[in-house]
Amino acid sequence: MASFLVLYGTGEGQTSKVAEKVVDTFTRRGHAAEAVDVESSSNIAVDVFDAVVVGSSVHYGKHNKAVREFVNENAEALKALPTAFFQLSLSAAVEDEKRRADTADYIDGFLEDTGWKPDRIGVFGGALRYSKYGFLKRLVMKRIAKGATGDTDTSRDYEYTDWDEVEAFANDFAAFVEGRLHGV
Repeated sequence: MASFLVLYGTGEGQTSKVAEKVVDTFTRRGHAAEAVDVESSSNIAVDVFDAVVVGSSVHYGKHNKAVREFVNENAEALKALPTAFFQLSLSAAVEDEKRRADTADYIDGFLEDTGWKPDRIGVFGGALRYSKYGFLKRLVMKRIAKGATGDTDTSRDYEYTDWDEVEAFANDFAAFVEGRLHGV
């Protein structure tokens, strides 16, 4: 049995939902796993875990600031462990080449800026949480959505996460960690 830290930063809660799905997948495989919101926790001891998964939402082309700080502050500990990274964005939810390229650029920029080299990377569609946005953000997100998904009805929320992809990502990383722990 391995112990997994699933640390995340979220805007409106979708990254939290993905982190919980990852934890659920690990626990169903017989591992201990804990999801931790980086913004509500301090002094997280990375080195007490066998593996670490870090997740971040992307808003306006930027990853969660607290996630970036966590990765920078824990660079040495992360290098010593099996690690994975997942990102949620609206760009990942659409079949548009430019937006898919933007998604890859977000990841490349984050990893280049932090110097981190995770063993696995997952990219998932996020969500539009119109019900959680203030007036101005709702208008901005409606404009962004118009060109991306077309989902501009602000009286409801939209979820674009492919849960099967999330589970496949978690199972793949768990198998990788299991192989490392058993010397395979």
